[in-house]
Amino acid sequence: MWKELIQLFKKDNLFEQAYQEASKMLDTDAAMYDASVEALRHKDTAEIDLDIHSADKEVNRSERDVRKKVMTHLVVSGGTNLASGLSLVSVVVDIERIGDYTKNIYDLAVHHPLRLQGGPVEGKLQKVETAVTADFKGMIEVFRDRDEDKARVIMNNYKEGLSDACEEISNSILSGSISGLNSSDATAVSLYARFLKRIASH
Repeated sequence: MWKELIQLFKKDNLFEQAYQEASKMLDTDAAMYDASVEALRHKDTAEIDLDIHSADKEVNRSERDVRKKVMTHLVVSGGTNLASGLSLVSVVVDIERIGDYTKNIYDLAVHHPLRLQGGPVEGKLQKVETAVTADFKGMIEVFRDRDEDKARVIMNNYKEGLSDACEEISNSILSGSISGLNSSDATAVSLYARFLKRIASH
Protein backbone atom coordinates (compact mmCIF):
# COMPACT_ATOMS: atom_id res chain seq x y z
CA MET A 1 0.00 0.00 0.00
CA TRP A 2 2.83 2.43 0.85
CA LYS A 3 4.41 2.10 -2.60
CA GLU A 4 1.07 2.61 -4.31
CA LEU A 5 0.45 5.68 -2.14
CA ILE A 6 3.80 7.20 -3.10
CA GLN A 7 3.25 6.58 -6.81
CA LEU A 8 -0.16 8.22 -6.59
CA PHE A 9 1.29 11.33 -4.94
CA LYS A 10 3.87 11.65 -7.69
CA LYS A 11 1.17 11.56 -10.36
CA ASP A 12 -1.51 13.71 -8.76
CA ASN A 13 -0.79 17.36 -8.00
CA LEU A 14 -3.51 17.70 -5.36
CA PHE A 15 -2.30 14.62 -3.53
CA GLU A 16 1.28 15.86 -3.79
CA GLN A 17 0.22 19.12 -2.16
CA ALA A 18 -1.46 17.15 0.62
CA TYR A 19 1.66 15.04 1.10
CA GLN A 20 3.93 18.07 1.33
CA GLU A 21 1.61 19.71 3.83
CA ALA A 22 1.66 16.56 5.95
CA SER A 23 5.46 16.69 5.85
CA LYS A 24 5.38 20.27 7.15
CA MET A 25 3.05 19.13 9.93
CA LEU A 26 5.72 16.67 11.03
CA ASP A 27 8.33 19.44 11.05
CA THR A 28 6.08 21.51 13.30
CA ASP A 29 5.52 18.52 15.58
CA ALA A 30 9.29 18.06 15.83
CA ALA A 31 9.82 21.69 16.83
CA MET A 32 7.06 21.36 19.43
CA TYR A 33 8.59 18.14 20.75
CA ASP A 34 12.09 19.61 21.11
CA ALA A 35 10.80 22.73 22.86
CA SER A 36 8.49 20.80 25.19
CA VAL A 37 11.17 18.33 26.27
CA GLU A 38 13.56 21.23 26.80
CA ALA A 39 11.01 22.97 29.02
CA LEU A 40 10.27 19.87 31.09
CA ARG A 41 13.69 18.33 31.43
CA HIS A 42 16.24 21.11 31.12
CA LYS A 43 14.64 24.28 32.46
CA ASP A 44 13.39 25.38 35.85
CA THR A 45 10.59 27.29 34.15
CA ALA A 46 8.42 26.51 31.14
CA GLU A 47 9.56 29.63 29.31
CA ILE A 48 10.47 28.75 25.72
CA ASP A 49 10.66 30.64 22.44
CA LEU A 50 7.98 28.59 20.69
CA ASP A 51 4.27 29.16 21.35
CA ILE A 52 3.27 25.51 21.73
CA HIS A 53 -0.47 26.07 21.72
CA SER A 54 -0.35 28.23 18.59
CA ALA A 55 1.81 25.62 16.87
CA ASP A 56 -0.68 22.93 17.85
CA LYS A 57 -3.51 24.95 16.32
CA GLU A 58 -1.45 25.27 13.14
CA VAL A 59 -1.09 21.48 12.99
CA ASN A 60 -4.82 21.08 13.54
CA ARG A 61 -5.59 23.49 10.69
CA SER A 62 -3.20 21.65 8.40
CA GLU A 63 -4.82 18.33 9.23
CA ARG A 64 -8.19 19.68 8.16
CA ASP A 65 -6.66 21.12 4.99
CA VAL A 66 -5.01 17.83 4.04
CA ARG A 67 -8.24 15.93 4.59
CA LYS A 68 -10.09 18.48 2.45
CA LYS A 69 -7.57 18.10 -0.39
CA VAL A 70 -7.80 14.32 -0.26
CA MET A 71 -11.58 14.26 -0.14
CA THR A 72 -11.80 16.79 -2.97
CA HIS A 73 -9.62 14.55 -5.10
CA LEU A 74 -11.72 11.50 -4.29
CA VAL A 75 -14.95 13.31 -5.17
CA VAL A 76 -13.57 14.69 -8.43
CA SER A 77 -12.02 11.37 -9.42
CA GLY A 78 -15.13 9.40 -8.58
CA GLY A 79 -13.49 7.49 -5.75
CA THR A 80 -10.44 6.39 -7.72
CA ASN A 81 -7.54 5.51 -5.38
CA LEU A 82 -9.89 5.47 -2.41
CA ALA A 83 -7.65 3.22 -0.30
CA SER A 84 -4.57 5.39 -0.85
CA GLY A 85 -6.46 8.56 -0.08
CA LEU A 86 -7.84 7.16 3.15
CA SER A 87 -4.35 5.99 4.10
CA LEU A 88 -3.06 9.55 3.91
CA VAL A 89 -6.00 10.77 5.98
CA SER A 90 -5.10 8.17 8.61
CA VAL A 91 -1.47 9.34 8.57
CA VAL A 92 -2.33 13.00 9.14
CA VAL A 93 -4.65 12.06 12.00
CA ASP A 94 -1.65 10.36 13.64
CA ILE A 95 0.53 13.41 12.98
CA GLU A 96 -2.09 15.63 14.60
CA ARG A 97 -2.16 13.35 17.64
CA ILE A 98 1.62 13.57 17.97
CA GLY A 99 1.14 17.33 18.22
CA ASP A 100 -1.37 16.76 21.01
CA TYR A 101 1.07 14.57 22.95
CA THR A 102 3.89 17.09 22.61
CA LYS A 103 1.48 19.74 23.90
CA ASN A 104 0.75 17.43 26.84
CA ILE A 105 4.49 17.33 27.62
CA TYR A 106 4.62 21.11 27.56
CA ASP A 107 1.57 21.39 29.83
CA LEU A 108 3.31 18.98 32.20
CA ALA A 109 6.31 21.32 32.23
CA VAL A 110 4.07 24.28 33.01
CA HIS A 111 2.52 22.59 36.03
CA HIS A 112 5.61 20.79 37.35
CA PRO A 113 7.89 22.82 39.63
CA LEU A 114 11.47 23.05 38.36
CA ARG A 115 13.05 20.69 35.84
CA LEU A 116 11.94 17.08 35.99
CA GLN A 117 14.46 14.54 37.29
CA GLY A 118 13.79 10.81 37.11
CA GLY A 119 15.60 9.84 40.30
CA PRO A 120 16.04 6.05 40.38
CA VAL A 121 14.65 5.69 36.83
CA GLU A 122 16.60 8.60 35.34
CA GLY A 123 18.92 6.32 33.38
CA LYS A 124 16.03 4.39 31.85
CA LEU A 125 14.16 7.60 31.13
CA GLN A 126 17.14 9.07 29.29
CA LYS A 127 17.45 5.94 27.15
CA VAL A 128 13.77 6.15 26.22
CA GLU A 129 14.09 9.86 25.41
CA THR A 130 17.10 9.21 23.21
CA ALA A 131 15.34 6.40 21.35
CA VAL A 132 12.08 8.30 20.86
CA THR A 133 13.91 11.41 19.67
CA ALA A 134 16.04 9.43 17.21
CA ASP A 135 13.05 7.55 15.82
CA PHE A 136 11.00 10.74 15.59
CA LYS A 137 13.70 12.51 13.59
CA GLY A 138 14.19 9.38 11.52
CA MET A 139 10.50 9.14 10.71
CA ILE A 140 10.48 12.71 9.43
CA GLU A 141 13.27 11.77 7.01
CA VAL A 142 11.45 8.57 6.08
CA PHE A 143 8.28 10.48 5.30
CA ARG A 144 10.09 13.17 3.33
CA ASP A 145 12.21 10.66 1.39
CA ARG A 146 9.35 8.13 1.13
CA ASP A 147 11.61 5.32 2.32
CA GLU A 148 9.56 2.23 3.09
CA ASP A 149 12.50 0.13 4.33
CA LYS A 150 13.60 2.67 6.93
CA ALA A 151 10.00 3.02 8.06
CA ARG A 152 9.94 -0.70 8.87
CA VAL A 153 13.14 -0.36 10.91
CA ILE A 154 11.62 2.40 13.04
CA MET A 155 8.42 0.42 13.54
CA ASN A 156 10.45 -2.59 14.67
CA ASN A 157 12.39 -0.43 17.14
CA TYR A 158 9.12 0.41 18.86
CA LYS A 159 7.84 -3.16 18.85
CA GLU A 160 11.12 -4.67 20.00
CA GLY A 161 11.63 -2.77 23.21
CA LEU A 162 10.71 0.89 23.24
CA SER A 163 7.09 0.29 24.15
CA ASP A 164 8.04 -2.09 26.97
CA ALA A 165 10.68 0.32 28.28
CA CYS A 166 8.09 3.09 28.61
CA GLU A 167 5.67 0.74 30.33
CA GLU A 168 8.35 -0.47 32.72
CA ILE A 169 9.03 3.07 33.93
CA SER A 170 5.36 3.87 34.47
CA ASN A 171 4.49 0.53 36.04
CA SER A 172 7.44 0.56 38.44
CA ILE A 173 6.24 3.91 39.78
CA LEU A 174 2.57 2.98 39.95
CA SER A 175 3.30 -0.32 41.69
CA GLY A 176 5.41 1.39 44.35
CA SER A 177 8.40 -0.82 43.57
CA ILE A 178 10.79 2.14 43.49
CA SER A 179 11.48 4.87 46.02
CA GLY A 180 13.29 8.18 45.93
CA LEU A 181 10.70 10.23 44.07
CA ASN A 182 8.24 12.56 45.75
CA SER A 183 4.61 12.32 44.67
CA SER A 184 4.86 15.25 42.24
CA ASP A 185 7.94 13.88 40.48
CA ALA A 186 6.59 10.33 40.44
CA THR A 187 3.36 11.42 38.79
CA ALA A 188 5.17 13.60 36.26
CA VAL A 189 7.71 10.90 35.33
CA SER A 190 4.95 8.32 34.87
CA LEU A 191 2.92 10.67 32.66
CA TYR A 192 5.99 11.71 30.69
CA ALA A 193 6.91 8.09 29.96
CA ARG A 194 3.39 7.43 28.70
CA PHE A 195 3.43 10.53 26.48
CA LEU A 196 6.75 9.40 25.00
CA LYS A 197 5.28 5.96 24.34
CA ARG A 198 2.29 7.45 22.55
CA ILE A 199 4.49 9.66 20.39
CA ALA A 200 6.62 6.66 19.45
CA SER A 201 3.58 4.49 18.71
CA HIS A 202 2.29 6.92 16.08
